[in-house]
Amino acid sequence: MQPDPGKNRLVYFDNAATSWPKPAGMIEAMGDYSGMIGGSPGRSGHRRSLDAGRIIMETREALAELFGCDDSLRIAFTKNATEALNMALQGLLHPGDHVIASGMEHNSVMRPLRFLETQGVQISVVSCSGEGLLNPGDVRAAIGPRTRLLVVAHASNVTGTIQPIAALGQIAREHGFLFCLDAAQTAGVLPIHVAEMAIDLLAFSGHKSLFGPQGTGGLYIREGIERQLRPLTMGGTGSRSEFETQPDFMPDKYESGTPNAIGLAGLGAGVRFVLAEGIDAIRRKEEALTERFLNGLASMNGVTMYGPPDAASRTAAVSFDIAGVSPSEAALELDERFGILCRPGLHCAPAAHRTIGTFPQGTIRFGFGYFNTEEEISIGLEAIRSIAPGA
Repeated sequence: MQPDPGKNRLVYFDNAATSWPKPAGMIEAMGDYSGMIGGSPGRSGHRRSLDAGRIIMETREALAELFGCDDSLRIAFTKNATEALNMALQGLLHPGDHVIASGMEHNSVMRPLRFLETQGVQISVVSCSGEGLLNPGDVRAAIGPRTRLLVVAHASNVTGTIQPIAALGQIAREHGFLFCLDAAQTAGVLPIHVAEMAIDLLAFSGHKSLFGPQGTGGLYIREGIERQLRPLTMGGTGSRSEFETQPDFMPDKYESGTPNAIGLAGLGAGVRFVLAEGIDAIRRKEEALTERFLNGLASMNGVTMYGPPDAASRTAAVSFDIAGVSPSEAALELDERFGILCRPGLHCAPAAHRTIGTFPQGTIRFGFGYFNTEEEISIGLEAIRSIAPGA
């Protein structure tokens, strides 16, 4: 295969960072909001403000349907999953509390936890297998008398490894502590039902598999938890304006300041796209692409793949390295020679790379999405063969 110059072709394999392209409906929804609504939701009584509030409520309702949530007001909007995780961790944990995390967590979990550790919170990081899988039995062994929270990524952004969420939620429920799920990599591509999975707090990103714009996300908060969860920020909410104290009800307690209404209009359209296409159909498409890629990598000498060998046990994020070529060098060559866009390095998850043995150099990560094609997978495999010595 003769490589095409990157400027003549674009293959987007960075969906684990942010999805692209977006559905046409998402772009239209943001344009319609900007051109025909534009009001500040909840801050006025005129028709444009009311229309803006309606759009935000429709987005809540779509998310509640997706996550099996009976009350859409249990969802508080944030600017991303990182803010949602900080809201959960910093709002809930106090000095003396004990929290359990896995050895595959993103820095959006580990950095807040390491900060809280300096404030007297005790942390247990439970080791995972070389493929990144967490053993529920090891979580049971880590439980202590002051355990307050278990926080786990539904799937790794490095290896795509899917954790046994239902079993982990059941352990937390049995032992009387809370379960926080980081669904940044899975919301929109794997089924999530907060009640059936015993999820107390669900942090999600809007700009990945929910096909929304950047700057959107949220935190589902099970009923009653708001009585013990401090807000990260306080201020104007458009409600109870006669009081100088923060509202104590959902979602206003956690949504101070003018919301990203245009972004939430786009997020609502993205979620409705997911609901219309169907989680199962999206998952089947991404799983088939991942299986095709894994089978191709398996036949190459000098290429090491990390994570589960079967696509059914992982999302569409695949990390690998090429012998004798640094991840950054390989990614640059993939971009410049083949027009393939991917991400090299540590992926903001040094704990995960320590677990799989790729710290500090990291890996090359291909993140496939619903809009990728089998032809693009073939292009990716041929490009890797061209770069890998002896492949």
